[in-house]
Amino acid sequence: MVFFRSVSALSKLRSRVVQQSSFNNSVRWLQIQTSSDLDLHSQLKELIPEQQERLKKLKSEHGKVQLGNITVDMVLGGMRGMTGLLWETSLLDPEEGIRFRNLSIPECQKKLPAAKPGGEPLPEGLLWLLLTGKVPNKEQVDALSKELRSRATVPDHVYKAIDALPVSAHPMTQFAMGVMALQVQSEFQKAYEKGIHKSKYWEPTYEDSLSLIAQLPIVAAYVYRRIYKNGQVIPKDDSLDYGGNFAHMLGFDSPDMQELMRLYVTIHTDHEGGNVSAHTGHLVASALSDPYLSFAAALNGLAGPLHGLANQEVLLWIKSVVEECGENITTDQLKDYVWKTLNSGKVVPGFGHGVLRNTDPRYLCQREFALKHLPDDPLFQLVSKLFEVVPPILTELGKVKNPWPNVDAHSGVLLNHYGLTEARYYTVLFGVSRSIGICSQLIWDRALGLPLERPKSVTMEWLENYCKKSA
Repeated sequence: MVFFRSVSALSKLRSRVVQQSSFNNSVRWLQIQTSSDLDLHSQLKELIPEQQERLKKLKSEHGKVQLGNITVDMVLGGMRGMTGLLWETSLLDPEEGIRFRNLSIPECQKKLPAAKPGGEPLPEGLLWLLLTGKVPNKEQVDALSKELRSRATVPDHVYKAIDALPVSAHPMTQFAMGVMALQVQSEFQKAYEKGIHKSKYWEPTYEDSLSLIAQLPIVAAYVYRRIYKNGQVIPKDDSLDYGGNFAHMLGFDSPDMQELMRLYVTIHTDHEGGNVSAHTGHLVASALSDPYLSFAAALNGLAGPLHGLANQEVLLWIKSVVEECGENITTDQLKDYVWKTLNSGKVVPGFGHGVLRNTDPRYLCQREFALKHLPDDPLFQLVSKLFEVVPPILTELGKVKNPWPNVDAHSGVLLNHYGLTEARYYTVLFGVSRSIGICSQLIWDRALGLPLERPKSVTMEWLENYCKKSA
């Protein structure tokens, strides 16, 4: 009986969380908004015609310019290195790392508004930057925070869809299920069925995208509390910003943990368009699937061990080092353990990258955070030793193009320090963050009228015959 009373109480709690009617949500994008410096929608409406003309000019004047040669290695190697996508929100340089609208991570940390002086940037600020290409002021970010809070309403059927799964289901499975359940509210789907003109596709896409971004922390926190905290849900706090509120709903109210969540969400938002989750979101959306369907597909790509699941694998591997060798492991012992891992046919998780050829700037900013807030943490000290030990070993192997640590080498240790120790959940955090980049680009995909993605595929026989003719 206690169980059923708890379920009933939880259902009532969910009902109280619902603050807006479905009718208001369904017509939000149709409302005429007055132009305001604080209104993101109005800013986009002014920017889009200019960018549409820019794309038209680029295509008409330079459409036949060749960007490079495609080799057999590229075809057989997962299209690695092919230049084949337009992705406006970020660009990845092999040497210096990611740039968000031409701003590096240190520049974003310096220029984007923070929750407190000298603090980490607010994710809402990066969302504004990715969508407009402009650095927002604090008032604009506060206005966007307020709008996201107004959209942060999750229908009860979403919780029921998640609850239909076993609690033992992987957190990413439960999270993706929640996103699919949110899809029934899609403004884009409703507008398309009514015959909206393609020049207006971006507007309901904008509505879906901002609502999705706003709702994801609630869904993600529900999954966490369901699996690890006996279903004891923590309601959102409307006095908090996006990152701070996410930490709060997970159950972490430490100011430092809220700062870490702001940093984490900001640096994981986007990594140009060729990675699995970003590319998947773009590919599915190119079929005019709505943002919910597109992002759910992206999440399923993110859940792979070679992509977003890697942050889970890193912490588990680091803990295996501690279990076998202890926290006070010497450099020589650590070298032996790394070699043991490599000789067993496994990789050292968190090192190397498909594009980068230097240490990931996302790793470096997390390292700076650790040096500032948790310099004596044993696992952080182990991560620092790995930074010294692993690259020379991978270089010695001679097969690794990038022996340096990537973003996943550090994030788990920081989360673990503040009490979020459940490594299986880490990729869900990544997913919440990645929505900001994928949805920002999706809005621009619709605004620019980008076409259905349809690359040409060939067989091995075709390649063999082509190469014989070319010899």
